[in-house]
Amino acid sequence: MVTSTPNDHIRRLSDLYGIPLDINTGESGIAGDWNYALSVADTALVTIAHQDDIYEREYASFVLNAASEAKDPIIIFTDYAERRDGKIVKTNKILKVKRFLLLPLRLRIFHNSRFVRRRVLSWGSPICCPSVTYVRARLEDNVFDKDYKVSLDWACWERLSRLKGSFVYIPKILMQHRIHEGSETTRQIVNSGRNREDLLMFRKFWPSPMARLIEHFYKSSEQSNKML
Repeated sequence: MVTSTPNDHIRRLSDLYGIPLDINTGESGIAGDWNYALSVADTALVTIAHQDDIYEREYASFVLNAASEAKDPIIIFTDYAERRDGKIVKTNKILKVKRFLLLPLRLRIFHNSRFVRRRVLSWGSPICCPSVTYVRARLEDNVFDKDYKVSLDWACWERLSRLKGSFVYIPKILMQHRIHEGSETTRQIVNSGRNREDLLMFRKFWPSPMARLIEHFYKSSEQSNKML
């Protein structure tokens, strides 16, 4: 367990479940915490499990099987459901769009295609960050960019998509991502921080006029992260 904000509650959980607790005393923030978590892990595969998300019992077994069968994997990720007000939401508009974007990666023959995965990422970020397992040997130090507050996971996928190797997609709901008002993503949406970062990301794939056009329509998807 890793945190940059230690408190009695976290220490009690660490003691209760016998989980070693590492305190990040260096650079804080989302990128700093995630980079630190990856740096202290001592396993070949690492999943950054967020504190408010839920994993199905089969998550680890599916990921391990996929990793063993993949050719030079970089990341392995799964489909997911949302958890809103204690209810599991397995489909809605944004989940349908993300699954549509990921359709090419349902085919194993495309897992190693840099062209295909960059085309997938060029329309948005359909990969759910807490569903991702990383192959540590394929990561550089500080893989998450501290200049991003919301789109840092998308920026990471973009950087990793340039590497030779595979993006392994498991099209099965194996975790639940909690959507709530207190999340950093929701706060950044309210403050319009996400719009700026998303435009920066689209410009990595498209000329500026096209990037602005896509970002204009992409903004509507942000509404799905607000608790109305």
